[in-house]
Amino acid sequence: MLGSGTRTQGLGELSRAVMELVDAHREFPQIDELLAIPGLGEARAATLTAAFELARRVYVPRGHRIRVPADVLPVVQHYADRKQELFIAVSLNGAHEVLAARVISIGLVNRTLVHPREVFADAVVDRAAALLVAHNHPSGHVEPSSEDREVTRKLVLAGETLGIRILDHVVFTDRTYYSFLEHGEL
Repeated sequence: MLGSGTRTQGLGELSRAVMELVDAHREFPQIDELLAIPGLGEARAATLTAAFELARRVYVPRGHRIRVPADVLPVVQHYADRKQELFIAVSLNGAHEVLAARVISIGLVNRTLVHPREVFADAVVDRAAALLVAHNHPSGHVEPSSEDREVTRKLVLAGETLGIRILDHVVFTDRTYYSFLEHGEL
């Protein structure tokens, strides 16, 4: 969509800047935020904004029903190739249909900070009945760390208090996944 770079920035640099902006937001960035990227003029920013809107309407799996843990993979799989851990919360209605999927936290190569307040903030606004949380492991290994288990425990407790049940915590890569529910840890 970007076509080419500029005299001062190559296409790769420009693409990385756009992806960093996308990853930093819970929703798609607005045109004014895109215009702040050096090398993106009004035409390119408008093209990207239109593409984001199309993606929001067509590709965000709103209404996708989660019946088993693997059903969340189409919702989060596009984050599998990221070089940093991304923690994602998927808000679900009472029928376990996807209301929204948002990146809650962007971490380092092998960890991310997660706080229940941030995880549940949008779920409360969504009027979610349940949440499914997930995060990628850039290492390619899906075995959860002790920190992953501790975060899951805290989120389950917070969810009980708020009345928003945590259905599962899925650790995923581009090839496989680990479900806390399927492994009897939830």
